Parts: sequence; C-alpha cells; structure tokens
Amino acid sequence: MAHQTPKMPTYPRSGWPKAGGVSGSQHGSAKYGNITLSPSSITLERTINLYPLTNYTFGTKEPLYEKDSSVPARFQRMREEFEKIGMRRSVEGVLIVHEHGLPHVLLLQLGTTFFKLPGGELNPNEDQVDGLKRLLTEWLPMRGSTAQSYSDNTEESREITAKKKTLGRQDGAPMDWVIEDTIGNWWRPNFEPPQYPYVPAHITKPKEHKRLFLVQLPEKALFAVPRNYKLVAAPLFELYDNAAGYGPIISSLPQALSRFNFIYN
Repeated sequence: MAHQTPKMPTYPRSGWPKAGGVSGSQHGSAKYGNITLSPSSITLERTINLYPLTNYTFGTKEPLYEKDSSVPARFQRMREEFEKIGMRRSVEGVLIVHEHGLPHVLLLQLGTTFFKLPGGELNPNEDQVDGLKRLLTEWLPMRGSTAQSYSDNTEESREITAKKKTLGRQDGAPMDWVIEDTIGNWWRPNFEPPQYPYVPAHITKPKEHKRLFLVQLPEKALFAVPRNYKLVAAPLFELYDNAAGYGPIISSLPQALSRFNFIYN
C-alpha cells in the first residue's frame, strides 16, 4: 500500500494563519509564516502523577492571618504599594490528589464561603518559583510521612479532618516543592476585585499579575494546616462553571487542567 502524506486543512482567508500561509514539508512539519511547528510540538503531552488522598496526613500549625483586615484595606495597601514599587506580583499553587478516580484540588477554606489556593504576594524582584515555594512552605509545610491519614468519603468536597497531633510534629525531613508548569495568568486592571485571564485593551498599567502553577505532589507527605483554616479536597466537577461558589479563578481550573494527562497511581 502506497504511503499517503496527510494533507493540511484549508484555512479561511481571514484570521490566523492567513490563507496561503501554511506549507508542509516532507517530514510532516507545518509552517505558518515564519513559524514552523514540528509534529512533536503539536502532539506534546504533559503527564502529571496523581496519588490518593489517603496517602497524605494532615496536621495543624499556628494560625496564619491575611495582611489586611478588610477588602477596602487590601486595596488601599495595594494602591500605596503600586505608587512605590509598581504592579503587584502574586503566585498560587494548584495541588491535586485523586479520590474515586477523579482529580481533586486542595483548597484552603476560611469560614463557610471563602476558598483560596495556597500562595500569596511575591517580594520585590523575587523569582516566581522561589517565591511560590516560600509561600507554600508558609501555608502548608510539607514533610515526609508514612503515617496513615483520615479520609471521609461521604461528601463531594470534604473537609480534610486533622487528627489530634502535637503542634510541630515531625514525621520526616522537610520536602522540597516540585513546581511543574504554569497553568494560568490573571490580571487585575484596577484597585477592585475583578480579575481577568487577559489584560483589557484599554489598560496600560495593570495593578496585579497573578500566576498559577501546577505543583507535583510526592507519593506521600505530611502537611501542617493553619488551625484557623480548613483544608478541603474539591473535585473538578464541583469547581467547573461554579464561579458563584469558588470565584472565577478556581472555577476555571477544570479547563486550565484539561491539557494535562493525569496518571492515577
């Protein structure tokens, strides 16, 4: 049987790439103007290992409080810092486990309606990855552990109940965070709550840039959770299209994570 080279599709005359701007090669690469995409770059897959929620043990640590006592105070501080150092840079980590064959995102819960990803503000000139590791260690110090953890399978989004542990318990050596990939960028155009996954066209000086990173968890670990927060494991189907419950950033995680190939260990 004669080998047939797949034909490139016909593109409309408007949009990108422009009509006539696509060419193929005998090796199967596609060229868009001055940009050449090889087959490997088109089919590239990112693989992430997920481990069961029951592999992890959760203890408690001293409370951790927000820098600002209210939303108006937060934006007032942002305004003052913007005048001194410019746009705020912040980072957050997305930690994923699996339960019943479904990915679950670990979220910090304060009260009954406020959920957040672990992370926070970077220091001036601080590297993003180094800063995220610092912030993750502040929020959820991680140590090696072989202990059995508690799991309650009765709710879709479950509170991870901390066992009665001594504050500062150390089951093993501190573990380093593995930052895998960027999964999103969000921008705050004004000193107001709304954030967008793009910079609006009329905005020349965004007030905050927030970058989300996917964190590869180890197979087992012990986490210390601030005692004024709860740690919950929320399944992706609960987050999907649920901005009313989790806000626009967390509710967009199912779409942002869809490009990854999860391996359930």
